[in-house]
Amino acid sequence: MTAATGTTTDSSAGNGGAEVLFGHRGRLGVVTLNRPRAVNALTEGMVDLLLRQLTAWVKDDDVAAVLVQGAGERGLCAGGDIVAIYRDILHGGTRTADFWQTEYRVNSLIARYPKPYVALMDGLVLGGGVGISAHGNVRVVTERTRMGMPETTIGFAPDVGGTFLLSRAPGETGTHAALTGAHLAAGDALFLGLADHYVPSQSLPRLVAELESETPEAVVARYAEQSPPSALAGQRDWIDACYATDDAGDIVARLRAWTGPGREDATAAADTIEAKSPTSVKVTLASLRRAAKLTLDEALAQEYRAGLRFLAGPDFREGIRAQVVDKDRNPQWKPATLAEVLPGQVDRFFQPLDGRELDLQPGTDLEVTEADHA
Repeated sequence: MTAATGTTTDSSAGNGGAEVLFGHRGRLGVVTLNRPRAVNALTEGMVDLLLRQLTAWVKDDDVAAVLVQGAGERGLCAGGDIVAIYRDILHGGTRTADFWQTEYRVNSLIARYPKPYVALMDGLVLGGGVGISAHGNVRVVTERTRMGMPETTIGFAPDVGGTFLLSRAPGETGTHAALTGAHLAAGDALFLGLADHYVPSQSLPRLVAELESETPEAVVARYAEQSPPSALAGQRDWIDACYATDDAGDIVARLRAWTGPGREDATAAADTIEAKSPTSVKVTLASLRRAAKLTLDEALAQEYRAGLRFLAGPDFREGIRAQVVDKDRNPQWKPATLAEVLPGQVDRFFQPLDGRELDLQPGTDLEVTEADHA
């Protein structure tokens, strides 16, 4: 079987300009995201190639396991290419909708992949990077891991199944991570259930080499070590108490009123949340509460509905502008406060899409059937 090649090119790509590289190393299928200067941010072309190659490898008897890694030293993946999304929003956002359709199919496929799927979550793993790694079944973090779903910072909400994952974290720690957009170290990622194993980064080259001929279970067991402690695990008292409500304004009030251990951290969390897009904060909280009762595919469909509404609203465009286009870090949110975002406005983000719902069946040529899971 001939591996697909990265046919789309980009000035931030390495190794000849291919955005994503595929290859065989022994019985290991290797995916290398190859935009190191953009911290391997995902493009429409990249997720299309990922979907096709991962699907092909399901039925390839020469591939016993799959590995996904990022080129360069900065991280696995910084998420979707939000500059490209910003430009597309200015022209109607149709390409972004297509990008999400394919990206979410990739997320769904990874979650039900019938072979070991090893994700090296080294360095930055943000947004879409979480989607191509945290749904796998062998998820490796290192001392350099900085993971997160920072969407509320740019006027958006966690997607790529992030609401599904974070809604299942211990207590209210996933709610805290989602609303604040905090970067998570290795211990926190493990505690939240976003990763499985801690391996020092210096061991990764040997781990990859041995995956060529051994099972991931045996190799990871050889190199895995005790992770550093989780800061979030030690903050459960105030996190669980303050976030145990479905009202974002009430969460902020509880954080500011907290007087027990962790008071400074609680106050800082309140300040952080109030600096985010109020609409994003309220939609994110509602998404998490709903996702707790959904399957992954249902959560992805819900995220897609909300995503299209964000494309049509003002805050997503404004958030990207402030963070990465003009870089003034001074977004003008509309509405400007949590109190001004009314329940009906939040509910509209979750209403069905007339004829535009997420289609997680990519066609008969790309389907992974139940027989493939046996």
